[in-house]
Amino acid sequence: VEDIKKIVREQLNASDKVKEDTLNVFSLIAEAESSVHGKPVEEIHFHEVGTMDAIADVSAVALLMEEIAPEQVVSSPVNTGRGTVKCAHGVLPVPAPATAYILKGVPMYQGEIKSELCTPTGAALIKYYSTSFGNMPVMQTQAIGYGMGKKNFGTANCLRALLGETQSTTGSVSELCCNIDDMTAEAIGF
Repeated sequence: VEDIKKIVREQLNASDKVKEDTLNVFSLIAEAESSVHGKPVEEIHFHEVGTMDAIADVSAVALLMEEIAPEQVVSSPVNTGRGTVKCAHGVLPVPAPATAYILKGVPMYQGEIKSELCTPTGAALIKYYSTSFGNMPVMQTQAIGYGMGKKNFGTANCLRALLGETQSTTGSVSELCCNIDDMTAEAIGF
């Protein structure tokens, strides 16, 4: 955890807000790992995620959210996938323990795809940035973006974000509908 704080504070060329948001997302992950492993947060090592890749992914989202500056973010319920996942501790049920911990209070479900569809990093990003969960509000979209995953499930393996204005207010709305798995920093930035 201290390594990530040092890298973000000293080496990330970004605004203080982006650095703060990046560290807050990692705090959610560290808290979950701490709870799952029964260790203090200071002793947590992010063995399941490559540190530099994870920092790139989280800070890229933080940069984008700072740029967009939405008034609200509405996320769909999270499809965790089902089945099992192999990790450093062996084979575990989906959602993995840290993911399940992070998603406490977040609407989630297990769909038909037998794979891990939501990782701790994805769960932390959704929980941190979402202001509400539910169906897409009535809105006029201004931009639509997609991020494609590498696994082939027979259905689209992607994250879709819509930016627009709701009819009831003049503010912006972003919907994050995601399925992030093994996405590189280059792909998530696109």
